[in-house]
This record gives sequence, C-alpha cells and structure tokens, in this order.
Amino acid sequence: MEINYPNGKRFFNQDTQYGNRGMTLEEDINSSNEYYLAVGTAVIHKKPTPVQVVNVDFPKRSAAVIKEAYFQKPSTTDYNGVYRGKYIDFEAKETKQKSSFPLKNFHDHQVEHIRKVLKQGGICFVLLRFSTLGKVYFLEAGHLLHYWDEQHGDGRKSIRITEIQENGHLIPSGYRPRIDYLKIVDTMYFD
Repeated sequence: MEINYPNGKRFFNQDTQYGNRGMTLEEDINSSNEYYLAVGTAVIHKKPTPVQVVNVDFPKRSAAVIKEAYFQKPSTTDYNGVYRGKYIDFEAKETKQKSSFPLKNFHDHQVEHIRKVLKQGGICFVLLRFSTLGKVYFLEAGHLLHYWDEQHGDGRKSIRITEIQENGHLIPSGYRPRIDYLKIVDTMYFD
C-alpha cells in the first residue's frame, strides 16, 4: 500500500516496516479516554487522520484491500477535547531509545498547531513513552517548543531523558485509567 501527501511525497510504502509503531501507547491512551468518558470526567478523543482512498482491490466484498491512498492534508496533534471547561490538545509519541527522545518524531505542522493552541489559552502537552524503559512522561508544550526552537538554532536532535525528568512528570501505569495524565493536568493547571 502507498500513502502520499497531496504534493505527491511518499509517506508509507509496503517496503517500509512500521507495524504497530506507537500502538501500545495509543491503545493505553484510548483506554484511559474511554474510562474518563464513562465516569464523566472528560471528553477527549483521538482525531482521525483525513485520508483519500484512490485505489481499492475488491477480490471479494469481505476481502477489500486499499492499494493506494493519500493524506488529504497534514494532521495536527493526536488528541483533543474538553476537561473541566478547558480545551485540551496533545500529541503522543513513543521511542525505543533509552537516553533521549528524537525531535524528528515531531513534524513542523504539529509544532505550529501546538503554538496556536497555546496562543489561544488551551492546555497543550505531549505524552512521551520510552518503551524500552516502560516509562511515560508528561511534558508541557512550552518545554517541547523550547527544545524544538533550539533544534533550529544549534542543531539539537533530541531531548535528553534527564531534561524530560527535570521538566516533565512521570506518569505511573495504572489499571483504570492506564495512563492517568489528567492527574498531572489537575496539578499543573487547576491546583
């Protein structure tokens, strides 16, 4: 399968192996959001990525296969919603690295969206999972922007885990919710 941006740049093809990259984090966040919704705490959803399907193989109706699709436009962040009357917007990323988080995991259009959300007074952050270490960190968007802006100045390629530990918050794993990021939102924005 091939997926392309409207300008024709290739994003994904069959030769590249990205299977389940970031899916564990996404599943954990989706489960947490379902819990928040069920108990009436918050309304937060994953945003769908707008895709235009252009070629489908129909060997039989129950086995349709998408052969070619294009991103209609660059996406923004992964999640948004409302909590305690405030707009929340965040991105979730995962890495196998142990000592730093690669800034290349973020895209220019995502960072610009984050800037716009902050300018409007929204609550904005990133959830970063170090899958090899089994740790998830909450990092306020302002810190991400600081490191991102440094990237363009001195060639910084990543955020060291020590910087994330200093400026972010470790989120302990739980059962219901699996990733209780709203506990940190309460501490950071409402207490």
